Amino acid sequence: MAESESTLTSLRHDIDGTQFDAVLTSGDRAPGAPTVLVFHGMEGRSELQLQFAARLGEWGYQGIAVDLFGEEVSRGGMEATSVEMARFLDDRSALAQRLATVFEALVAAPQVDPRRVAAIGFCFGGLCVLDLARAGHPLAGVASFHGLLTAGPDGGRNDVTAKVMVFHGWDDPLAPPEDVVALGREFSGRAIDWQLHAYGNTMHAFMAPWANDPERGILYSQSAAERAWTSLGHFLRECFGDDG
Repeated sequence: MAESESTLTSLRHDIDGTQFDAVLTSGDRAPGAPTVLVFHGMEGRSELQLQFAARLGEWGYQGIAVDLFGEEVSRGGMEATSVEMARFLDDRSALAQRLATVFEALVAAPQVDPRRVAAIGFCFGGLCVLDLARAGHPLAGVASFHGLLTAGPDGGRNDVTAKVMVFHGWDDPLAPPEDVVALGREFSGRAIDWQLHAYGNTMHAFMAPWANDPERGILYSQSAAERAWTSLGHFLRECFGDDG
């Protein structure tokens, strides 16, 4: 599909008095086109998210750059957002509640067909989309890019209907091989339709062009990023039943 100019629409919403500023990107897609939620990492809702959402438009989808932390936290910059992420990692029940309320608010938007929604996420956002699937939220599919992989303490008891794709850098220190094996056992044990693409000689944040701290295991990889994005396109077509 030819690239078209994206239109940005604020989907600002309130949860218990806190304002969240998600952004819908759309071009010449028809109303009700499949929607892909794009979940951020530690930095909060970001321009990189918007870029990924716009790229989804090239495939005919609407993208929503999700805001999980809220506008007040985001105004505090990386110092505030890193604290908020750490809080959620320490309290996965609180994360599950935030994910549920944000998800419900966004799929209720008039531009969204709730029967045709998928989610992708990066780093912390990768964990978030896996947790959405684990909780049984009605998604066609989820894709995690260099995400954290560990299950929450409650294990997950709901039926999972979402297909799951995991894009993983084998040398990611935040998701070591034992976490990958545990994920496979967890998802196979729950009869989840899952698959994993692991890239050799690839570190954490391989999708982020700014990532350049190999001593900490954080490094952009153009080859892995291109391979993962191409594979995502095939995955979404499968999820939405589009053979085009």
